[in-house]
Amino acid sequence: MLYESERIEFKSEAIPNICKSIIAFANTNGGKLYIGINDDGNISKLTNIDDIYTRITNTIRDAILPDITMFIHYTLDEQGFIIIDIAEGSAKPYYLKAKGLKSSGVFVRQGASSVPASQEQIRQFIKLSDGDSYEAMRSLNQELSFATAQSIFQTNNLEFAESKYFALGLRNIKDNQFTNLALLISEQCLHSIKVAVFEDNENTKFQAHREFTGSIFQQLENAFAFLMLCNQNPSNFSGLTRNDNWDYPEAAIREALLNAIIHRDYSYSGSIIINVNKQAIEFISLGGLLPGLSLEDIQLGISQPRNAKLAEIFHRLKFIESYGTGIRRIFALYKDCYVKPKITVTQHAFKITLPNLNYNNNHPSIKLVAEKQAPYSYYPNAQQQKILSYVQEHGKISDEELQELLDVKRTRAYLIAKEMLDKNLLAVHGRGIKKYYYIP
Repeated sequence: MLYESERIEFKSEAIPNICKSIIAFANTNGGKLYIGINDDGNISKLTNIDDIYTRITNTIRDAILPDITMFIHYTLDEQGFIIIDIAEGSAKPYYLKAKGLKSSGVFVRQGASSVPASQEQIRQFIKLSDGDSYEAMRSLNQELSFATAQSIFQTNNLEFAESKYFALGLRNIKDNQFTNLALLISEQCLHSIKVAVFEDNENTKFQAHREFTGSIFQQLENAFAFLMLCNQNPSNFSGLTRNDNWDYPEAAIREALLNAIIHRDYSYSGSIIINVNKQAIEFISLGGLLPGLSLEDIQLGISQPRNAKLAEIFHRLKFIESYGTGIRRIFALYKDCYVKPKITVTQHAFKITLPNLNYNNNHPSIKLVAEKQAPYSYYPNAQQQKILSYVQEHGKISDEELQELLDVKRTRAYLIAKEMLDKNLLAVHGRGIKKYYYIP
């Protein structure tokens, strides 16, 4: 005597929602579906069993994606019922072709019932089946449009047609579904770029802010245009010659923005953040360095793209020349500048800071150090700049004054002063309570 359970289900006839149960078994631990057995476990003999069998096989083949037929075995019992043996599938989630990758199309077994899968369950299925590469996973949204991508490709004399989708990585081979890469370049892209302009260097007082959405191509264009509006050009004249002094090299802004878009981890839902103040622009993208890479590797030009297919598309469109050159190009643009770009990496974030050349060239403490030191050899950090500004104003600083100025303990103050002595930022005079530091 059989009973319905997590792995057994009865159907008195081959009704249309048979696919719902088959999908649920394939998405869970497999199971058996008995067609021609009622809910009490008694035989409800099928008439014209051969015709029913044909209709069942055709329905399963046509209505379920990805192809599930290799995981199904049929038995025509001589007592007049059909046993469909469904193995757990390897290309989850299986779903109704007419519904797509939605809860209304994806089912799992829950006790003796087949129930809609949650969105989180669907995401986990996709991750386990398609791997950890976000851009290669099947998109949950299959209703995508590509007007911006089409225009960008045409501008660069490249074909953007259905026949190219597989090669570009926009559709997968399993079930011809759009990938997350397709979602990124579509108008339905879920991610955004947020730009905030601040009045102060601590980024606490908003002056303006924008959020750019849509295809990442559109985001790139709009964000770059806005940043260039923030890029001031205080020009001066030498005789009849006009000298432009942009706050930031245009190419450095472009490369930093491209780096943030191409290398960010899109499995996180947050936005790319760009902070602009009088001193610098910060480009912050989600996702730290890939395993095996160090900050030194990145600065040397070694690159392992997190989104290889996306990088390849940007390469085809000539937005980037080749992998790994963007960071080196940024530093090259600042090679004759005393203040250098800075890269900060955490486990889940990557930040590039571009210094404002006009701000830093006019900053008293930095100009003072630049005059005293070999050019471009060292850029004082925030604490050191604070000390230099104090010494410039007061002529000298004692150990006690340094501790009070930075609000640090004696040992920390000693280490900071020692580093500044080693870098020739400061010199020392006297000993004990009469000791003080000055700018050499």
